[in-house]
Amino acid sequence: MEASTQQQIASERVTRVMARVLYWIGRHWLLMANTALALYVGLPILAPWLAYHGFERGANLIYLIYRPLCHQLPERSFFLFGPQLSYTLEELQALMGGIVAQRAIGDPEIGYKIAVCERCVAIYGGMFLLGLLFSLVRQRLRPISIKVFIAFCAPMGIDGFGQLFGLWDSSVVSRLVTGALFALACVLLVYPYLEEGMGEVRREAQATLMQHQAGDADG
Repeated sequence: MEASTQQQIASERVTRVMARVLYWIGRHWLLMANTALALYVGLPILAPWLAYHGFERGANLIYLIYRPLCHQLPERSFFLFGPQLSYTLEELQALMGGIVAQRAIGDPEIGYKIAVCERCVAIYGGMFLLGLLFSLVRQRLRPISIKVFIAFCAPMGIDGFGQLFGLWDSSVVSRLVTGALFALACVLLVYPYLEEGMGEVRREAQATLMQHQAGDADG
């Protein structure tokens, strides 16, 4: 009987802890999402700063981490600490003496590239900024329809596939605009649903905590 009571007490403690954790997540999910996005887009921007200041190991580690996540082509990436923010492939070939390696990170003459491409900067940087704005309208914003979501995403697909199959070369502007539209589509569709779902999580967790508090008072 005593063992059963101890198990019940332990189970109630675990339930309370889990309810508190879920309640905290339900309240702060947007902060968590914005923090994750800030890190995701911030680390690639940190890489050229590290390279420029001689911290090559740290910079190379960031480039390596993001290698599976982005093509990192120099001609489609921003460069920091150089004379230009971006370069065409022809400009890079002239400056770097011919063949430009896909993983080339730059040098003191041209600057050092951000560890993700221009489109990724627009996507994840846009989602971060839009996440900050979402905090101002989170109670009022309704999710967009799937049709609108597809319409916002289509320009990025068209631009990407057109370049992939050699129909045209995307530009810095097209990468930024289509990436930003994709970020806007994701936030307008997903975040309102997350806000609604996390509201339910908060309410259920709070109800569980109140139920346990009532039980303690009765006891």
